[in-house]
Amino acid sequence: MGFLGAGKSTLARNLSALFHRPCVDTDRMAERILGKPISRVFAEDGEPAFRDAETRGLASLLAKKSLLVSCGGGIVETERNIELMHEMGTVVFLDGDLADSMRQIKNTARRPDLGDARQAERLYRHRRPLYEASADIRIDIRNKSFEQVALESSQLLWEKGLL
Repeated sequence: MGFLGAGKSTLARNLSALFHRPCVDTDRMAERILGKPISRVFAEDGEPAFRDAETRGLASLLAKKSLLVSCGGGIVETERNIELMHEMGTVVFLDGDLADSMRQIKNTARRPDLGDARQAERLYRHRRPLYEASADIRIDIRNKSFEQVALESSQLLWEKGLL
């Protein structure tokens, strides 16, 4: 887990390929459940509908083993999601700065909860303590290339027997 643009999906896909583990993305699961992109869900049905689908998708994964789950940035907005993540396994927080995240985000249309710069700042300040409180492992991604983050993550998870 981590803020928007932290590289969660990319890291999960790469670790999945490297360690031959299945990988899922909760944002994509919610889109499939609702039959439309996140931006349309937010516009037509509102954030609560998206959060509900996100929780249903996450709950459907409980019985899976050796699964890498990339959670959307807002997964921590729902207490049940935090409980589900811990029931499933180890929760990793990719910890970066808001400025780093904003540089990584190419398509803000796919991130309807982000809003303008002031809204993004408020969202980051709101979610950061939730990430910190929910995480079992924190990986600092500041001033690191994707390759460095992937290497550090894989080493740490391998050492802990999680990959």
